[in-house]
Amino acid sequence: MDLNNIILFFFLIVFGLFFYKYFLIFLNKYNIDLLIDSEFRKPQAFHQSPISTSGGIGIFFSFLILFFYSLYFKQIFYYEYLSFCTLFFFLGLSDDLKLNLRPKLRLLLMIISLIFLVILNKFYIQNTGIAFLNRLLEIDIFSLFFVCLCFLFIINGSNLIDGYNGLLGIHSLIILINLFFINILGENWDLAFFIFSSILIIGTFLKYNFPKANVFLGDGGAYFLGSFIAITTIMTSKAYPEISPFYFCILLFYLFFEVFFSFIRKLLKEKKSPIHPDGKHLHMLLYKVLLKKNKNKLQSNYSVSLIINLVYLILILPPIFFMKNGMFCKYYSVVLFIIYLFSYKISNEKTK
Repeated sequence: MDLNNIILFFFLIVFGLFFYKYFLIFLNKYNIDLLIDSEFRKPQAFHQSPISTSGGIGIFFSFLILFFYSLYFKQIFYYEYLSFCTLFFFLGLSDDLKLNLRPKLRLLLMIISLIFLVILNKFYIQNTGIAFLNRLLEIDIFSLFFVCLCFLFIINGSNLIDGYNGLLGIHSLIILINLFFINILGENWDLAFFIFSSILIIGTFLKYNFPKANVFLGDGGAYFLGSFIAITTIMTSKAYPEISPFYFCILLFYLFFEVFFSFIRKLLKEKKSPIHPDGKHLHMLLYKVLLKKNKNKLQSNYSVSLIINLVYLILILPPIFFMKNGMFCKYYSVVLFIIYLFSYKISNEKTK
């Protein structure tokens, strides 16, 4: 391995460790409230003391180091990552800085940003594994709408499951490790290197977020990871067209279906706005079930991350051996959605 790469890996880890340690000291010393989550009554809050939301800032600065390293030493300009991740990081950071954008305004800004970025980066999906949908994708406006919708689901899904210690961080690691091995086995060395470096960045963050959280990702970090995962999945899919599109759906099914099911549940069953948060998502119900049993809030918190990600990991293992089999991946993705619905039903009943 190149010595420069080893130095970069070491530097990214050391930078992350020092950033979180001393940035937290800085926030506490000067009593800065802008990057502190002290709202304990919101539906998605399950912490009992003020926690810094600076995790996304640490990850973003680490990403910039990686980006400029790739540009300077490898002459690779990852404009897709820079444009998407930067814009959505700052959009999420606005909430961490307590600018209090209304949910409808934030959604509108996300849609406008996605339309601009998808056109700028020429991101288009040509093969979905479904014949009639492929024909619709030949229509430019529909193709643009479809790609933007995919990004919207993954980015919002990342933000939605964030809040429990390690839940999004570990989930992102599992997805990215999977994509890393696809690229390394396919000898796509540059993208594999970029993904591996991001794995180190997230792993360093998790030291301060799991099992006890000293720092949260914040909306900026959640939006960043959602964007990063979506772009990496698309780039890997383009590099390996022989892999079934449904395999990538399997990888992203939890992030996608959490948002999709929540939207349908709120709109049709509960007759309320689907863009406002509530406490009825799968990970929240599981937390309540665990809390009933052991009464330990911290243990219940990080146990949610372990259980969901362990089950997810087990479920995505079989398709790894059949990723090029479109028929298998198609029906297996349906099985995953059924498992989710069944798990939700059981968890919901146990909380009553």
